[in-house]
Amino acid sequence: MVGKSDSDGGADETVDLFLRIGLDKTTAKNTIANNKVTANLTAVIHEASVIDGCDRTVGNLLYTVATKFPANALVHRPTLLNYIVSTKIKSPAQLEAAFSFLAATASDDLNADDFEAACGVGVEVSLEDIEIAADEIFEENKAVIVEQRYRTNVGELFGHVRTKQPWADPKIVKKIIDAKLYALLGEKTAADNEKPVKKKKEKPTKAEDKAVVEEIAPAKPSEEEINPFSIFPSPDQNFKVHTEVYFSDRPVLRACNSKDVLEKHLKVTGGKVLTRFPPEPNGYLHIGHAKAMFVDFGLAKERGGCCYLRYDDTNPEAEKKEYIDHIKEIVGWMGWEPFKITYSSNYFQELYDLAVELIRRGHAYVDHQTPDEIKEYREKKMNSPWRDRPIEESLKLFDDMKNGVIKEGKATLRMKQDMQSDNFNMYDLIAYRIKFTPHPHAGDKWCIYPSYDYTHCIVDSLENITHSLCTLEFETRRASYYWLLDALGLYQPYVWEYSRLNISNTVMSKRKLNRLVTEKWVDDWDDPRLMTLAGLRRRGVTATSINAFVRGIGITRSDSSLIRLDRLEYHIREELNKTAPRAMVVLNPIKVVITNMDASVLDLDAKKWPDAPADDKSSFYKVPFSKVVYIEKSDFRMKDSKDYYGLAPGKSVLLRYAYPIKCVEVILGDDNETILEIRAEYDSSKKTKPKGVLHWVSESSIGVEPLKVEVRLFEKLFNSENPAELEDWLGDLNPNSKEVIRDAYAVSSLKNAAVGDSFQFERLGYFSVDKDSTPEKLVFNRSVTLRDSYGKGGK
Repeated sequence: MVGKSDSDGGADETVDLFLRIGLDKTTAKNTIANNKVTANLTAVIHEASVIDGCDRTVGNLLYTVATKFPANALVHRPTLLNYIVSTKIKSPAQLEAAFSFLAATASDDLNADDFEAACGVGVEVSLEDIEIAADEIFEENKAVIVEQRYRTNVGELFGHVRTKQPWADPKIVKKIIDAKLYALLGEKTAADNEKPVKKKKEKPTKAEDKAVVEEIAPAKPSEEEINPFSIFPSPDQNFKVHTEVYFSDRPVLRACNSKDVLEKHLKVTGGKVLTRFPPEPNGYLHIGHAKAMFVDFGLAKERGGCCYLRYDDTNPEAEKKEYIDHIKEIVGWMGWEPFKITYSSNYFQELYDLAVELIRRGHAYVDHQTPDEIKEYREKKMNSPWRDRPIEESLKLFDDMKNGVIKEGKATLRMKQDMQSDNFNMYDLIAYRIKFTPHPHAGDKWCIYPSYDYTHCIVDSLENITHSLCTLEFETRRASYYWLLDALGLYQPYVWEYSRLNISNTVMSKRKLNRLVTEKWVDDWDDPRLMTLAGLRRRGVTATSINAFVRGIGITRSDSSLIRLDRLEYHIREELNKTAPRAMVVLNPIKVVITNMDASVLDLDAKKWPDAPADDKSSFYKVPFSKVVYIEKSDFRMKDSKDYYGLAPGKSVLLRYAYPIKCVEVILGDDNETILEIRAEYDSSKKTKPKGVLHWVSESSIGVEPLKVEVRLFEKLFNSENPAELEDWLGDLNPNSKEVIRDAYAVSSLKNAAVGDSFQFERLGYFSVDKDSTPEKLVFNRSVTLRDSYGKGGK
């Protein structure tokens, strides 16, 4: 047997051996880099007596045997190889079914009839059989296919046909589906090849502006044209023996329920979709959880099912009632209504009883290794010295753990999985650990607590969850998920992972967010600079815009992209543009005295909405106009230029909703530079037509200052697009992420604004009233600027 540690000549011989069974050169060379797979595949080739070569299809199946054959059934491997070489088992679907059957059989005698029935041996699926199945699926989905045409989810049609004919050749199934699509729809039209373009309200005036709009609001089908949940199967499809599903041309594990188990499950659920949103109450929810809510609650809503809000509360040291209360509140704010609120801790007794059963079945043991020893042994793929201790001994020790007899850190209960697996998450994961810490929900009843890996799948099963949906970092845990449910003989939900939401210029890790809060880098969990949902809400971002943003991203398994913050801001603007009335606020005021106006104060009409009809009084608000007004300091220059539309000596501008004014004099301070006051004349006839239009605020009566407010401006929290990748990520914090302007002037109509009210401050952006506001002074947070700086030299 030759592995990568042998001589180059030996390695070449091994590569040649692998090439002879039909592996491509790249796969063969990559294989010899893994000693275990090399040894397994070499042994399989010799056992199958194909050292002189074989058909490529047979070779690929042999490679799968070498990498995925259940370790507890090695006695049956020669039998399986005979079936493969004789082409009685000739498809990946049959092979996955064989693995499942043999794993359950383990070292028992093999019943050939049962084995062949489970694997579809001898079952010939004719073209006519596939045609009939495809015809049925097309008939059931004809209206949708005709409506969506070539945007139809072909993968979903493929899955439905394979459900009806699990042993059909997938290549033939695909050809038949393509042919039927063509027969129904004909040639692709130009419209089929074009992405639907979202109609824009305003046409960009510059090429670079157009590029910005397309970047942050990419053309995509409307919500009516795409159902993001169509990728998921119905609950009654969840029993086929490891139904063959491919992602990136590789098979993945699927639920393996017997018909009896599935029927029992369906009797409880009535065939309804049941999902769960399972946050851990160890911090505040962030925008990544908004995507999880959209997937979990959204699928249940779309299918007429139910979604649990389930607290994953198995770690009492990190959990607080504050977090529990926050999660419930924010789920409601996001627009979702749980079918039922549950806690993993509700099932502590059932979980304990099942752990005892797991020990009795020989699938768990009490271990005394330290965390460092466990880590070292797992890295070396070595069994714990206590792995094979007698079952009765583990039962007694586990009872001692529960009763508080054993000290914290001196024992754990570990699952007896597969220490030789290629999957690190099968290396005897910890099921229970000792913690003498009261639980925020369960109290002080328990001193042992189950781990996430042990709890999550079991509670999914106990709650009869049909679709267990999570992010891609949990994909490698799928093997452990199904191993444990299989070991206990429990119902197995359908598991599917989707890409997590990663947004630029921020961090999403709860650990990092907790550091930012506890070390006072930000004000609190609801600091408007954070991507926590509480922070976004405080900033004035609506749940509607967050859900629209998440829906636009879609539910995919592509985990490579970092979503630009601009894209979220686009959806925020779209929503606030519809809901936030206009108002005028001057952030850095400079005084303008209108010398040709008397002491009277005029009440002028200003528009709350840009398209307000003139006869709709509710669409306007009153603004006082007197001889003393204030404009932005940045809207005045001592020297004019052609590309400048602000005010300058001798130049005129229009005060929005009011009159044109012309600067006639500038009063400077003793340093001959500081501008103390601008003197101007106004054109009461409005005959002057200046190009520049400025926002402004006026004294409500002579000598009385306008409404003074505090305004907080927020920028990106981090300078880098992906600070999470940096070793010194805290060193990347933007020191200018927050600017506080304490003495801004606002129109008097804002004085009765309430916390959470949003407005568009003309020319400045969208702003929301902050909870720090008092009766004496309002505080406004900037939700988002009117336009982003992306593509225009800004970050």
